[in-house]
Amino acid sequence: MATTSDIRNGLCIKYNNDIYKIIEFLHVKPGKGPAFVRTKMKSVTNGKVLDNTFSAGHKLEDVRVETHKFQYLYNDGEFYHFMNEADYSQIRLLESALDTPGLMKEGEVVTIQINSEDNMPLSVDMPATVILEVTATEPGVKGNTATNATKPATVETGATVNVPLFINEGDKIKVETEKGTYKERVKE
Repeated sequence: MATTSDIRNGLCIKYNNDIYKIIEFLHVKPGKGPAFVRTKMKSVTNGKVLDNTFSAGHKLEDVRVETHKFQYLYNDGEFYHFMNEADYSQIRLLESALDTPGLMKEGEVVTIQINSEDNMPLSVDMPATVILEVTATEPGVKGNTATNATKPATVETGATVNVPLFINEGDKIKVETEKGTYKERVKE
């Protein structure tokens, strides 16, 4: 059993006969009244996001999880296939189990949380940033950079990321996986 003081990003709990992963949380101590924890949780079975508030000291049923490093192999249209780096076993997951599948390229190493009771995969944690090559974008116009203007760019995985105007096709960029936003250009 866990309490609200144990809540952190990535914690998996049983709630309403389902397993949820904590995406965001905020401990709130108002000037008047008891403290509480405001959470945003994502169902690991159907991907539904739920906002919930727990009063301070509320008991939560946590799920024992193991984390393993997996390498992303390929997507067959319906499933994403991964290989365990330790024993080379393979698993496949639906797209709803992934937070940002559009930013994953083949060979990427991710951390997968597995329920230790029934060996079911719960969630996939990508690295904080990934380096991707821009495959298509409009050329930037000189003198058009007075403000923080951005333009859409398609990266090698097929995802679209807003980038600054000076980014061109063939450039490698670092993308934050949590928000799917441009971070910086990577020098060769």
